[in-house]
Amino acid sequence: MARYRGPRGKVCRRLDAAVFESPKFSNPRRNYPPGEHGPNHRGRLSDYGLQMREKQKIKYMYGVLEKQFRNYFKKADNKSGITGHNLLQALESRLDNVVFRLGFAPTRRAARQLVTHGHLLVNGKRVNIPSFSVRAGDEIQVRDKSRRMELILESIKKVRGEQILPWLKIDKAKLIGTFESVPERSQIPEEINEQLVVELYSK
Repeated sequence: MARYRGPRGKVCRRLDAAVFESPKFSNPRRNYPPGEHGPNHRGRLSDYGLQMREKQKIKYMYGVLEKQFRNYFKKADNKSGITGHNLLQALESRLDNVVFRLGFAPTRRAARQLVTHGHLLVNGKRVNIPSFSVRAGDEIQVRDKSRRMELILESIKKVRGEQILPWLKIDKAKLIGTFESVPERSQIPEEINEQLVVELYSK
């Protein structure tokens, strides 16, 4: 499964945002764009530049490549409702994202790896496709053979309570989570201006 394998620190500096969950990217030592002229130049972006930057933020945040992102946008645009909201709801419904949101993994990249290695079950069946779209009512659980993995146990310790987010519920003792509903836009905590992406693709 294709994914971005390049330097993540440079991406965060270029986008001026911590688009990866790891703490080491939240406060970079060099808080300016990469490259020879980075320290002396962070000029005002054009409207197009702002739109492109927002699209790149969302792509890297959810771990999708350009072609995948375009497909998500086309489907969101064809659905009834607000296109930007549809787009974020589709990305939030990805299995790797849901595994991360439930607290089974510390980052989306780690969640993606857990899924591809077959450590997760959806409604009792093994699913190893990170982009698998989870539906309301689906149960996601860690396989019995994977329940003692250090990464999962350390990550789940940081989860407080059983209602992590309004659309998710988790039983930490059994390592079972429920995707109770597709989130409303107001419930998605990411600081994203999806309208800029809609404007970009509407040209």
